[in-house]
Formats: sequence, structure tokens, C-alpha cells
Amino acid sequence: MAEDYYWKSMRHLFVTVFLSLLASRMVLPAIPDVTVDAVCAAGKDRCSLAIYLSGFQQAISGLGSVFLMPVIGNLSDVYGRKLLLTFPLTFSIFPLGGVMCLALSFLADNVAEEKRVSAFGLLAGVESAAALFGTLAARFLPTTQIFQVAAVASITALVYMRIFLEDTTHSTDALEQPILNSTTEAGNKPLKTTDFANKIPLPKDIIRLLKSSTTVSLASFVAFFLNIAEAAVIDFLMYYLKARFHFQKDQFADLSLITYIGAVISNTVIVPLFGPLLGEETLLCIGLFSGFINMLLESIAWSSWVPYASAFLGIFLSLATPTVRCIISKQVGLNEQGIAQGCLMGIFAFANVVSPVIYSPISALSLSGRAPFNFPGFSMLCIGLSWLVGFIISIGIKVHPLLSRGGASIEHCTLA
Repeated sequence: MAEDYYWKSMRHLFVTVFLSLLASRMVLPAIPDVTVDAVCAAGKDRCSLAIYLSGFQQAISGLGSVFLMPVIGNLSDVYGRKLLLTFPLTFSIFPLGGVMCLALSFLADNVAEEKRVSAFGLLAGVESAAALFGTLAARFLPTTQIFQVAAVASITALVYMRIFLEDTTHSTDALEQPILNSTTEAGNKPLKTTDFANKIPLPKDIIRLLKSSTTVSLASFVAFFLNIAEAAVIDFLMYYLKARFHFQKDQFADLSLITYIGAVISNTVIVPLFGPLLGEETLLCIGLFSGFINMLLESIAWSSWVPYASAFLGIFLSLATPTVRCIISKQVGLNEQGIAQGCLMGIFAFANVVSPVIYSPISALSLSGRAPFNFPGFSMLCIGLSWLVGFIISIGIKVHPLLSRGGASIEHCTLA
């Protein structure tokens, strides 16, 4: 019976995440064409203003996420995942990372530690599948209809979640944690504004969590460099290929299809099968090093088929994100899953702010006629270095058991 409830809850969660991310991913391949047409001179495939505008937009959204992600995660520990999940699905001013933050927390609430890497891998597979089908839709839909279809998918995700998804119920041990004491001691009276404000984590609380163990600290640094690279790829790879090989929306969609198919295979097959055997640390190292090799090939691409060949590395580089999420999840208690995943998403968001600051001028210069050397792929090589730094840091990660959770010992990640 418990197993049936588990799969029923996971099914509804996966559908909600799929529809939400489908809407957001569908519009990505069309953004460069729309941006270039809007801000560049007629007939031009490149201009620095488009690159800077894309970086500015990413930085602004990332800056908001830095502050909101830990808050959303911590509030979900108190008020429930379903209630908080309503906000990022309803209001676009809430960062899209909020959906994944709460979905990961929901999984951690309902999945035992020994199965968590598999569950996180499946959720990442759903994320990749949403990106795959969103890219397919962008490939065949005209640009004028893409945004309308995305809006319908987003609304459907909200309605489906509100009807079918059952909220997380914490165990008694979790309810007895100090984070909820202010409510229970008050006799379950309605929370006042001051009570709500007390649930918002302070910067010192976030720093204390990130410094709670060497594993969490190292994984946080890895997550930072990982997302710096991933954000830069999303923002600048398409502009590089547009300038280098005159790629258009259809070519971008084809590349994304190859990458996302590999990611679906990786997250739904490789992570669940090999995660418990090899350990999350090993899969994380493989994913990070594959990201570096991918960008190295992109930077020296001598023909238009090279980006297609390097895209097949998506089956390996997509290992990094679900494994670093699992490593963080296994180092905190059940009543801290929301704030832990929120802090991780906040790190991702901060990387989104830093990434355009670093790579916007590098990309604009290397693709312009004013570059001091003839190496259009220099910005891609620099992006690859972020993955390489993350790989070097990840070598030192050793997952240790959380010694106490509610007074009981717990099992730990299987080491490689």
C-alpha cells in the first residue's frame, strides 16, 4: 500500500514538473532569433547588444532567485510543498527554479535514502524529457505560436497540481523540530505576520547550513561552477554557433534534441542503475569532466558537424546535476530538505548572475572583429574551464553518513 501511494504521488509530481518545464523550455530555441531580430540591424546574424541583453536578463532573474530560493524552500518545510508550489506555477515573477526546488524536497520527503539517487535521476529524466519535447515543439511550431502553446502548458501544470498532487506529510519527529515549535506551542493559532517573518531564513542560517560539513561545502562550490558553465552554454553557445556557422532556430533545436535525448537516457537509465553501485561522487566527476570535453570540442569546431558530434556527450554531462542534488539531500534532515534544496537553487541562481558578468564581454569580444586573436571559440573554452574547476573540486568529495536525524542513525550514500 505504501509503495502504491509512493508511485501515485511521484506520478502526479512528475506530470506537474513535466508540464511546467515544457512551457519554459519550449521558448528557448526561439529567443536568439527574436532577440537578434529585435535589437540588431536587418539581415545581421550577430551584434554585441543582443549578447549583452541576454546576459542582463539572466543576471536580473538570477539575482531574484538568490534571495527567493532559500525562502521558498524554508517556507515549504513549514507550510507544505503543495502550497508553496502554487506560487512559481502561478506567478512568473517567482523563479522557475522554485518548481524544481520544491519537487526535489517532495521527493526527499517520500523516498528512502538508498533509493534517493534513483528518484532524483528519474526527476532529472522528466526534466530532460520536458526539454526534449519542448525543443521538438519549437522545431515544428512557428515562432508566433510557440509562446501561446507554452502559456497553455503552464496553466495546465498549475490546474493538474492543485487537483491531483497530495501534500507531503512529515513524520512526528519532523513536526517536533524547532522550526515548527512557534506554531504548535501557540495551540495551532493562525500565524501572525511576525510568525511568518520568523520563518524566513537569514543569511547566517544559510551560511551555517552550507558550512555544516566539508561534503556540503565542496558540493556547494561544485554546484556554483557547474551552473556558471550551464548558464553560459544556454546564453552564449547559440550566439557562437549563429556567428560561426550561421545556425538558425532549426539547427539549435536539432542540437538540443540530441543533447536532451542523451540526458533522458542518462537520467532514467544510467543514474538509477549505476548511482547505487558507483556512488554519486563518481557519477558527478564523470559528468563534470564530460562537460569540459564538450566545450573543448565546441571551441575548436572546424566544421558545422562538430557541434552535432559533441552534443552526444549530453549522455554523460547531464550526470552532474542530479548527483550533486542527491549529495546535498543526504547530508541534511527531512525537516531541512526544503531549505537545503532552496540554498542549492540559490547557488545556481547566483551563478546565473555571475555567468553573464564573466562571459558576456568575453563572448562579445571573441565574436567581434576587434578580438586580439582569431579564436572565435575562445569563450567556449573559457566556459569549459568552469566545468574543469568543478571537476577538480569534486575529486575531494566523500559522502559521509548523517550521524543523527531525530536521534536515530541513518544509512549513508554508497561510496564508489
